[in-house]
Amino acid sequence: MEFGFSEEQLMIQDVARRIAQEKIAPSAEHHDRTGEFPLENIRVLGENGLMGIEVPEAYGGAGMDPVAYVLAMVEIAAGDAAHSTIMSVNNSLFCNGILTHGSEEQKQTYVRAIAEGAEIGAFALTEPQSGSDATAMRCRAVRQDDGSYVINGKKSWITSGPVAKYIVLFAMTDPDKGARGITAFLVDATREGFGRGKTEPKLGIRASATCEIEFNDYVARPEDVLGQEGEGFKIAMGVLDAGRIGIASQAVGIGRAAYEATLSYVKERKAFGQPIGTFQMTQAKIADMKCKLDASLLLTLRAAWLKGQGKKFSAEAAIAKLTASEAAMWIAHQAVQIHAGMGYSKEMPIERYFRDAKITEIYEGTSEIQRLVIARSETGLR
Repeated sequence: MEFGFSEEQLMIQDVARRIAQEKIAPSAEHHDRTGEFPLENIRVLGENGLMGIEVPEAYGGAGMDPVAYVLAMVEIAAGDAAHSTIMSVNNSLFCNGILTHGSEEQKQTYVRAIAEGAEIGAFALTEPQSGSDATAMRCRAVRQDDGSYVINGKKSWITSGPVAKYIVLFAMTDPDKGARGITAFLVDATREGFGRGKTEPKLGIRASATCEIEFNDYVARPEDVLGQEGEGFKIAMGVLDAGRIGIASQAVGIGRAAYEATLSYVKERKAFGQPIGTFQMTQAKIADMKCKLDASLLLTLRAAWLKGQGKKFSAEAAIAKLTASEAAMWIAHQAVQIHAGMGYSKEMPIERYFRDAKITEIYEGTSEIQRLVIARSETGLR
């Protein structure tokens, strides 16, 4: 692994940092308070190549590598986690699977619109009764004589669901086959048979609109199948591997924002006649925060580098996601504690970092699932 970054990687990092500082961070409190979807800012991200960082230029993307994606995601997440959630879904969960398994027509139709920021994408795997156990899904796609599929069922906790035009959907086409009976589809939300539920009132990442979606005799054409029938579970797991790099990056960004705010605070805030940063207990917290933050970033970059080299990275992505998400939660917790009453107040962003950090331990596979992935990789046992 190279520890130096290329000129192109640093360039997109600078672009992301500028947008985060000039557009996203100043509006973060408003979007968190109102839950308003930050469409204008998302358009800016798309115009600057940040909605399709690893997407080839032929399909409207920036044509860069996973390391560049990590660097950009960290900057956007440090500005506001909700924006980075939308960016992560578009990059990792939506575009990645289509680029890997999609036809040329599917790439031109679906990937280009998302990568350029013209439309919003979503990823629909979770259901009300099936989260970590994806094979328990009840959403059904029944094949018809003309090769089309009639889809019925519900999906829950769909990030960008209220605003997405295109969705990667996973539905059961042959329940008797279990995981091998799941098929992936590309859904156009403007078609008949598609419906959206209420926007979920969430603890954190409140501007990244989330809802339940429902299919009532939605007709998917043969050309809407992503990959082959029965390959859906394999596609979903591969996409989630890549998605975990994005969430690890998000966690690093949230953790960095909380750490940097705390570092400034302990230099300025005085107690007993001196800056609280001179107290040994405070110094210990700062040291631990810094160690966890750096370890998380390096593990995330390792996973991204392996992906970019075409090497296996599933376990490394799980390690990065687990370490970074738990580090972000711990760092945010300590940040609130050090800021004391001000950390608990909405007058400062510290409490938002705390609320936003929690989701990184849940989506794209909970911490418990990451530990299973890592342990099974190490032992070879299932």
